[in-house]
Amino acid sequence: MTSSPAARNVLRAITRESVRAHVAEVAIELYAHRGFDNVTVEEVAAAAGISTRSFHRYFPAKEDTVIGDPGPWGEFVRDEFAARPAEEPLWRSLHASFDALLRAGGKQGERQKRGLRVLTSTASLRSRHIEKHLLWEGMLTPLVEARLPGLDAALRARVIVQASIVCFDVALAAWAVAGEKRSPRELLAATFDQFDTPATSGTAPVHDER
Repeated sequence: MTSSPAARNVLRAITRESVRAHVAEVAIELYAHRGFDNVTVEEVAAAAGISTRSFHRYFPAKEDTVIGDPGPWGEFVRDEFAARPAEEPLWRSLHASFDALLRAGGKQGERQKRGLRVLTSTASLRSRHIEKHLLWEGMLTPLVEARLPGLDAALRARVIVQASIVCFDVALAAWAVAGEKRSPRELLAATFDQFDTPATSGTAPVHDER
């Protein structure tokens, strides 16, 4: 009995993601021990048991083994936010959306901590991380703006969204520190609590004093 084209496509997708996960895991181990800039694509490929050509089929650049594809995760947060009750304070909706991302993100162990430490270890990775910020900001800002009353809604929306992304990043960076016992979700709650004000909740009036 032969499988359908749809079933074969699903199998290929699963296999592709398994290979990507394996290569990324091998790469992060090498970066963690030797430094990101001291490891070549050829060395990652050899350690993962694939050719350099195959590596580039899965990852356009070496940085992608650490960053991954932030697009689907940004879409996940956007969709979670869109599904929140319209009457809920904005900041609470954003917190819940990022919290849902942590719950959906899979394992949260030492390997993931190493990956986060590698992420902040070199300029090229930090630069790519900023690109993620801009991508997620573009996805979330229109939805936040639509829920803001008063003047300068677009400007305020960008500030609020960027603050929420920073809270997410700070929580993960704190979790990656050796010896930290709190979970990413606990740290996320702690960071969001620092900015839980009428302004971020979208309830503070904005006055034009000109």
